[in-house]
Amino acid sequence: MSMAGNLRKVRSLGKVGGLRRVAGLARRRPRVDLSHPARSPLGSSVVNCVTYRDGHRVSARGALVDAVKQVRREGEGFVWLGLHEPTDREFAGIAELFDLHPLAVEDAVEAHQRPKLERYGETLFAVFKTVCYVEHEELTANSEVVDTGEIMVFLGEDFVVTVRHGRHGSLGPLREGLESDPGQLAQGPSTVLHAIADHVVDDYLSVIDSVQEDIDQVETDVFAEHGARVDPGRIYQLKRELLELKRAVFPLGRPLEELATRPIRVVAPEIQAYFRDVADHLLRAKEQIAAFDELINSILQAHLAQVTVAQNEDMRKITAWAAIVAVPTMVCGMYGMNFDHMPELHWRYGYGMVIGVISVACLLLYRAFRRSRWL
Repeated sequence: MSMAGNLRKVRSLGKVGGLRRVAGLARRRPRVDLSHPARSPLGSSVVNCVTYRDGHRVSARGALVDAVKQVRREGEGFVWLGLHEPTDREFAGIAELFDLHPLAVEDAVEAHQRPKLERYGETLFAVFKTVCYVEHEELTANSEVVDTGEIMVFLGEDFVVTVRHGRHGSLGPLREGLESDPGQLAQGPSTVLHAIADHVVDDYLSVIDSVQEDIDQVETDVFAEHGARVDPGRIYQLKRELLELKRAVFPLGRPLEELATRPIRVVAPEIQAYFRDVADHLLRAKEQIAAFDELINSILQAHLAQVTVAQNEDMRKITAWAAIVAVPTMVCGMYGMNFDHMPELHWRYGYGMVIGVISVACLLLYRAFRRSRWL
């Protein structure tokens, strides 16, 4: 279906103005020449644009349009275009060239999507949440532990368009790894989709291992001798960061299940077995995150219990000392009354006797409280 056909379809369905704006840009903007020297990773959203034939990288000259036409004319190979946080204007010509659906285009430009898998005609649109562990010397109540980004993948029979959002998740090493195995890359664009999914899930496991070290440290501090003094903000912050990791990992289960089990035209049947392996790794990540979540809840409850116990101990000490102080207060209060006739008031040894009685009574109370471990 042509881009004009897509526009008519969108208008007929009464889509919102934002979609019309994206589609309109694709209609009005001329095709973008991605081979221009000014369009480099440092000066535009284009990170890389490579043509592959029989699993080998082909040095292409000219515009992206010419490379796509050549691939389609020869009927073999595919084009891999990598972008980083493109704008509407930069993506308009690409959307027209590959006949991308306006809904998927809007998602790719705006980002902030949940992991998902959608089909638009002969094009597959996948969203992956990337995660990165943020190094820190010590976990505090304000520490950032997990940083997230996104990778969107448009997959067709002869093209792969990747759109990356965020400060991490570069696909350069992934591309180099694929190029070192031409036999795998020769199976088509779905190989790239599997490699990206596998790369993202492997990052999940790596981040989980790093987060486990923070959890172990907090657990050690809580159950240390003075665990009640641990800042509870550290535990809450770790739980919030784990929740962000959970939001990135858990929704990916269903898209991977579809890729592994349901027949999809642009996904080679030989690649589906590899998606099952990725799904197994994702299941392991989900189980670990769920276990961490329960562990943090237990650590938090243990910390609150320790705080309660410490408060009870403080109250017992205060009560014991208050009982001890009550003895001299009572005796001195009695002899502080202004009566002329009181027992032993004019006795020569009366003062010493009273001090002795107070001391003995306080000592007996102190020993009783120490024996009962209130002091």
